[in-house]
Amino acid sequence: MGNAPALFIRLLAAVLAILAVACGGPQEPVVAPAAGATPSGGPTPFFWEPAAADGEPPASSVDLDEIRPGGPPPDGIPPIDEPRFETVADAELADREPVMVVERDGETHVYPLAILTFHEIINDVIAGQPTLVTYCPLCNSALAFDPVVDGRVLDFGTSGRLWRSNLVMYDRQTQTLWSQFVGEAIVGELLGTELDRLPSAIVAWADARKARPNARVLSRDTGHERPYGSNPYVGYDTAEAPFLFDGDTGGPLEQIERVVAVGEDDPVAVPLTALEEQRVVPIKADGRELVVFWTPGTASALDTAALADGADVGASGVFEPVVDGQRLTFATAGEQHFADRQTGSHWTVLGEAVRGPLAGQRLHRVLHDDTFWFVQYAFRPETRIVR
Repeated sequence: MGNAPALFIRLLAAVLAILAVACGGPQEPVVAPAAGATPSGGPTPFFWEPAAADGEPPASSVDLDEIRPGGPPPDGIPPIDEPRFETVADAELADREPVMVVERDGETHVYPLAILTFHEIINDVIAGQPTLVTYCPLCNSALAFDPVVDGRVLDFGTSGRLWRSNLVMYDRQTQTLWSQFVGEAIVGELLGTELDRLPSAIVAWADARKARPNARVLSRDTGHERPYGSNPYVGYDTAEAPFLFDGDTGGPLEQIERVVAVGEDDPVAVPLTALEEQRVVPIKADGRELVVFWTPGTASALDTAALADGADVGASGVFEPVVDGQRLTFATAGEQHFADRQTGSHWTVLGEAVRGPLAGQRLHRVLHDDTFWFVQYAFRPETRIVR
């Protein structure tokens, strides 16, 4: 850790760089919105401070001193409130480019990380249902939520703050602050409220294109001028420490080490190194027998200057290995498929059988995180490591 100051300066420069492009330079300066003016038409977001207007601290479940300025002001990294989409045939993406896939009631939306990196939040609607899509580059956490709370649809912005190096969101209706990694309100009126998490996956564009030819793909026509496809966080994958994180991360893994994590009451993390070697890893989490799939071919969004050229970190999926009451066990079948020993059917990293007696069947997807060890440990320190 002797070069930690240099790493901090490098990571700070990365965040300032993304702020510079997010603000659009001289042509698009950051200014406080006029009263009542937000893209959603909701109340003006306040520039949150630890003390409320009356001098009393706001209701919170965390130490307010741990919620730290990340560089940009509120919505300095602007969320996308009116996303535009294109067809799979029209989307021009590199095969290895990482994309986030979210499905609801048979409708699939695909979000390139090349765009999410510069916006972090998308207030979307999938199959007629409000859907919150989020990405925190500092944690590589791409998570989707149902933003309906007590019958009210909330829409979200970026607060400009970090908690444990993780994106802190705010909702425009109450200006409550939310932790992205756990989807929980941590400061403000809705304190303690948890958003319902939705299944999602980060996979290569080539895999998403093949599996979901009728998907809607987020367009770069966002209404903002950004260098989509570039990476403001060059080399973050190999940093020795995360940005603005002082916590203890214990255990045998490095802070910036990729893991696939699953479970809440009995969380488990499988290091990327183990997945690269084994490709299929059976685990038990929250009392359930599960299987983790991993395939190569997906670029890291946090490595090289050109996002699509990033190191191969692959794609993962976590599933209940049961179809029609029959428990399946799996082995690799080539570079991109897995075969169950019971029927010989071939399955993809999205948990779909594409060949054999079970073709067309899907495994039940389990919520999981493709993230770094430091954030998994910070939020779930009881996590067991499985290799």
